[in-house]
Amino acid sequence: MSPLRSLLLSALLSSVNGAIKHNVPRPDPFADPRHDPYNPLKYIASNTLTGIAVALVLTVGFLQTWLIIKHGARWMMSMTIGIYCLSFRFGLHVHPQSKGIYIMEYLFVVLSPCAFIAADYVLLGRLAKHLNADKHLLVPSRRITIAYVGSDITTFLIQAIGGAMSASANDPDRALAGSRVFLAGLAAQLLSFLSFSGIYLIFLWRVHKYDPDIWSMDTSKKWYNSWNALAGALSISCLGILVRSGFRVVELSEGFQGPLTTSQSLFYGLDTLPLFVAIAVYVPFWPGRFIPGDANANKE
Repeated sequence: MSPLRSLLLSALLSSVNGAIKHNVPRPDPFADPRHDPYNPLKYIASNTLTGIAVALVLTVGFLQTWLIIKHGARWMMSMTIGIYCLSFRFGLHVHPQSKGIYIMEYLFVVLSPCAFIAADYVLLGRLAKHLNADKHLLVPSRRITIAYVGSDITTFLIQAIGGAMSASANDPDRALAGSRVFLAGLAAQLLSFLSFSGIYLIFLWRVHKYDPDIWSMDTSKKWYNSWNALAGALSISCLGILVRSGFRVVELSEGFQGPLTTSQSLFYGLDTLPLFVAIAVYVPFWPGRFIPGDANANKE
């Protein structure tokens, strides 16, 4: 056989093998998602749970929008905008093997709560200033807002860079490096919010101990109109965000095939539910009712 014919035959065999390789259908993703190598979740996302979660979260978003219009506190708008930016999981139910949909869903779910955190940072500064109790903060209210919102933006960017590195990676080493950057951003965000929560608890303790007049200034009002109720709402919001942030750090440290990542019940129980509580608690205790500042609030 001549060299030319050998070369042509080799090229033909390569093209046939390539065609056979690329035309082999993927396994049915609904048959055994737990062992499907193309399904990153290892389960089929429930449209029922997704629909319930989306309906509840959007309801909170609509209510917060109405409360901003009625009572003011536009400085809480980052939380409301973040609610509308939460990703929906319907696409993963229909296309459970889609890497693109998975990446977009994961990034939106992980990054959107940065807006909730920023709102809590601003709220503490506003509350301390409203009570004229800056002296009880370890950091002055103006600086605490600038420092922690800046920290939130920084950790957001670190997570976004890590996510982009992982999504665009063409080799395992680059993908691993991206996931480590992402994990570093999540861990830094958790540490930042832990320190903020500590400052907030110390603030409440100092007001209670050293300024009883401020602590009991709203005793003549209904309990749900007292600034203590707003302080309680912020405490609950912080707790929800801490639970969710801790879950995300542990989840990513296990890798994308870990038990936390591949469990739908844990996703809703340790991510969706705590975040829902963290944002829904402000509906009955909207900060604009307690802290004047916007034009609408000043009319009351």
